[in-house]
Amino acid sequence: MNQGQTEEKWVNLEDVAEYLSVSKDTVRVWMKDGKLPMNKAGKRYKFKLSEVDNWLRNGKIAE
Repeated sequence: MNQGQTEEKWVNLEDVAEYLSVSKDTVRVWMKDGKLPMNKAGKRYKFKLSEVDNWLRNGKIAE
């Protein structure tokens, strides 16, 4: 890895809800509907904020 280049950290469901200013239940609905990009690590779901940002930019939210 180059100096100055940092690996993006994984965040959890609570972090994504806070980041998007929505409830955890809303995030869970988007996950259940297969809308929100996520990865499963054991029993926990992990997210990369860059993937969430791309998802938002591409207009994937249809409420």
